[in-house]
Amino acid sequence: MPATFPVPGGTIEVARSEFGLKRCHYVGPSGSAVPLNPEPRSAEGKRLRLERRHPGLSRAIGAVSLVVLAVGLVVLALQLAESILQVPPVVERWGAWESPLSLPWWATTGIGVATVSGAIERALRLRYHWLLDGAAG
Repeated sequence: MPATFPVPGGTIEVARSEFGLKRCHYVGPSGSAVPLNPEPRSAEGKRLRLERRHPGLSRAIGAVSLVVLAVGLVVLALQLAESILQVPPVVERWGAWESPLSLPWWATTGIGVATVSGAIERALRLRYHWLLDGAAG
C-alpha cells in the first residue's frame, strides 16, 4: 500500500488504514487528485450523505462515538486485566488484583457492543487521522 490502478485518463490511488481506507483518489494526467466518493447505497455512502446534509448531527455522532470508544476501551481493558490476573500462576507470582470497576455481565456486554458500534461508525466516516490510524503507516 498505497496501490495504484491504471484507468483510462489517469490512475486510482488507494491506501488503507487499520480501520478502512485513508485515501481513494483519481489522479489525472496533470497530477491533480480528486477524492472518489463511495457508492451512495453503501454504509459509507449513507454516512457521507448524513455528514453533508446534517453536519452538526454528524459531528455530534462522531463525538459520542469517540467518547463511547474511549470509555469502552478503558472498561474492557480493566475487565481483561482482572481476568488475566486471576490465573493461579500469576496470582502466585504477583498476587491477586481486583478491578476497581466491577460490572455485571450484561453491562460489560452492552459496553462491548457500544464500543464495536463506535468503531464501526469511526470506520464509516472515511477519514484518516495520523494519531488514531498511525499504525497503518
